[in-house]
Amino acid sequence: MDIVFSSNSFSPKKKTIVTVGTFDGVHLGHQKIIQQLVEEARRKDLAATLLTFDPHPRKVVQPDVPMILIQTLEERTQALTALGLDYVVVHPFTRAFAQLSAEEYAKELLVDTLNVAQIIVGHNHRFGKNRGADYADLERYGQQYGFEVTQISAKIIDDVSVSSTKIRQAILEGDIATAQRFLGRPFVLTGNVMAGQQKGRTIGFPTANLVLNSPDKIIPRKGAYAVVVTVDNAKHLGMMNIGTNPTVNGQTTSIEVHLINWTGDLYNQTITVAMLNRLRDEIKFDSINELKKQLEKDKAAVLTAYNTLPL
Repeated sequence: MDIVFSSNSFSPKKKTIVTVGTFDGVHLGHQKIIQQLVEEARRKDLAATLLTFDPHPRKVVQPDVPMILIQTLEERTQALTALGLDYVVVHPFTRAFAQLSAEEYAKELLVDTLNVAQIIVGHNHRFGKNRGADYADLERYGQQYGFEVTQISAKIIDDVSVSSTKIRQAILEGDIATAQRFLGRPFVLTGNVMAGQQKGRTIGFPTANLVLNSPDKIIPRKGAYAVVVTVDNAKHLGMMNIGTNPTVNGQTTSIEVHLINWTGDLYNQTITVAMLNRLRDEIKFDSINELKKQLEKDKAAVLTAYNTLPL
């Protein structure tokens, strides 16, 4: 799969079949749409192409409205690599792009740039300036410019919407099992390791202070979690705490990861943390020694539940 970050450099070797959307989460509902796209592409000898946008369109058209995303762009493209697509085109979503008329969008982007032969979208698909054009307009442009328009079933579209809502709610509640069921894989956090308080190393549990790559990334409920950490393509079992570290009078929320039975320097490295399950709430202990005892229990629980790497 090729990832194209500038549509100006997109040059497919054959005509494309395209689907369009943000695909945040790339969950099981999204995967059904992509499977339909890929199967159709193979049957018709077209290039299976997914068109997505960065930043998220709402950040441009509604910049004052807070938003949280299940995935960063890097996490999204990584999740898409295993689904049989030929191309993922990440089109920059700018104010100028948002002002394109519906016909300019169809002609300049879909036809001239993506070389589209067929597009697969839901009946509720909106496009063009102020999202003023709908599915019927797209069909009209398809007849005008020579591409086929195929509708994704209303049930799949509903499933996509419901799944995204349930995944976000589950993550916010720390219900990692439900999030994984809808995603079809573990929920992950990706970020850079920066210097923290370095309190953990004094009690035998050194932690990597994880700074996420995007301010829009959804953060799970505070607490301790069992995780698998990927460092330089190697996976390590670990524990993660999300919270303020109340035992040492912490004031701000941090994400700290301890890799079990691992030594090394993670500073300034990018790591990916796949969440397995929630161990417990964050607790304020009466002493550092009590905290250490709980961490030993957490470690034992993780090693008992996952005596081999589950991912």
